[in-house]
Amino acid sequence: MTINPDLQGRSYPAAEVYDVGREKIREFARAVKATHPAHFDVEAAQALGHSDLVAPPTFAIIVAQRADARLIEDPDSGIDFSRVVHADQRFTHHRAIVAGDQLRAELHVDGVRAMGGGAMITTRSEITDADGGPVATTISSILVRGEGQ
Repeated sequence: MTINPDLQGRSYPAAEVYDVGREKIREFARAVKATHPAHFDVEAAQALGHSDLVAPPTFAIIVAQRADARLIEDPDSGIDFSRVVHADQRFTHHRAIVAGDQLRAELHVDGVRAMGGGAMITTRSEITDADGGPVATTISSILVRGEGQ
């Protein structure tokens, strides 16, 4: 199956809420070797003016990838995940992610470009908090290899 070129411009509304917990932040920080005390100690985070533990900047990928999965799982997309290569990831933070946040991500397909037998797909996840306030924007590009590539 080939990639559906009509994906460009499509949006996937925010679905499930992702509850940011202290242990999730600590585990992620350990996994990415982030050592700042504000990721582990509530008092250190509060000394910096935050209400609770602060997530490392790349923590937003957890929420963004849940939104990306909706595109990958869409049978109309034509995406075979076994043929996907992650090409690029960028983050714009509107505020820090902290423990206690309840986050949602709306996914937008900003680009679909044919490349040989495959396609480069660029998506944007708009991550918001429980009040709808902006938290982060992530831009992701994936290459879906064509048959025989």
